[in-house]
Amino acid sequence: MKYEIESPLDAYVDSHCSPEPQHLQRLTRDSNLRLVNGRMVSGHLQGRLLKMLTQLCAPGLAVELGTFTGYSALCIAEGLPEHGRLVTIEVDDELEDFIRKQLDSSEHGDKIELRIGPAIDICREFADSSVDMMFIDADKRQYPEYLAEGARMLRPGGLIIADNTLWSGHVCDPAYDKDPQTKGVKKFNELAAALPGFETVILPFRDGITLLRKCLS
Repeated sequence: MKYEIESPLDAYVDSHCSPEPQHLQRLTRDSNLRLVNGRMVSGHLQGRLLKMLTQLCAPGLAVELGTFTGYSALCIAEGLPEHGRLVTIEVDDELEDFIRKQLDSSEHGDKIELRIGPAIDICREFADSSVDMMFIDADKRQYPEYLAEGARMLRPGGLIIADNTLWSGHVCDPAYDKDPQTKGVKKFNELAAALPGFETVILPFRDGITLLRKCLS
């Protein structure tokens, strides 16, 4: 989810990270011009983090749940090794033309396979331990189901990255206990913290990013 820079500290952090590539700047602008919810684009800081985590993981196969306009997919693809590929899944078929235009205009787009449909259904097509890295940023109500599929799909040593796991602080606010999206994120966090065979850490970064590494043994 995209949040506008709100403080001098945010601006300082943003200006002291590696620069955002021009094609991603254009993608952000086009997303905000053409879409009502364009602010959901991952953005500069998170995008650079996704690229770096991908480089560290060096996945042969990565899977993304929730493409939106393709910003995060292109950041992941930018960090892939030469042989690597990304399967990105988007449920909203009305975004398909916009996404494909962005992928086609990028030098990294040929590493990305776009799949349109429900993320859970498409995840079930992957064999056990066949995926090296997964990025989750889709329907918050289904986060627990995404985690179960990701744990099955991921190889030992692989990495799951989940976005929005602090959910604007709603996970700690009783006023949101009955909200379906908040309930999904809270259940995800509970399951992730206790997931056998995984190491888990929540980074209090923007709206919360959880990293889960599948242990080698």
